[in-house]
Amino acid sequence: MSFNLQECYRQMNEGDVLLAYKGSITTELITNVLEVIESKLVDIKTASATRKKVYNVLVESLQNLFHHIDDIPEEIKDEFDARFGILVIAYEGDYYRISTGNFIRSQKVPELRKKIDKINTLSREELKEMYKYVLNHQKLTPKGGGGLGLIDIAKKTGNKIRYRFNPYNEEYYFFNMNVFVTVEKRSR
Repeated sequence: MSFNLQECYRQMNEGDVLLAYKGSITTELITNVLEVIESKLVDIKTASATRKKVYNVLVESLQNLFHHIDDIPEEIKDEFDARFGILVIAYEGDYYRISTGNFIRSQKVPELRKKIDKINTLSREELKEMYKYVLNHQKLTPKGGGGLGLIDIAKKTGNKIRYRFNPYNEEYYFFNMNVFVTVEKRSR
């Protein structure tokens, strides 16, 4: 197939990048990323409300990446760790963009696409209702979640989740998700 992982990473690194990472997704990495981003957002004097949203959405995005990452295609196992993922946080004018990427098995694509497309059609109020419904009626998955992460991301940002499934081979796609947190202006 024509998918090029290095080119995808390069494209994800567009804008004013605060942090870019590709490699093994571990609990230690998550802790370090959260500390670094929190510090950088304070250093660049990001408004408190925006900082909180970026942090919360980043936590959710990293948890999704950590818990739902699939193993990687056999032909690149010598090059990358089995828990391979990409994370980029960038400032783009009126938004902070949180981009994640990971390999996903082909059979999971239709369900994930359907879930994100559904979430993207809902208003903020409908997202709140869906969140409550899933929280009260959904069983936990074997990976510990109930499908709340994407709903919570959309609810917190008020923006659509942008995504792409890049075909890698017959068995895998590379899933790229972009979440945008609107920058709130500081009051004087």
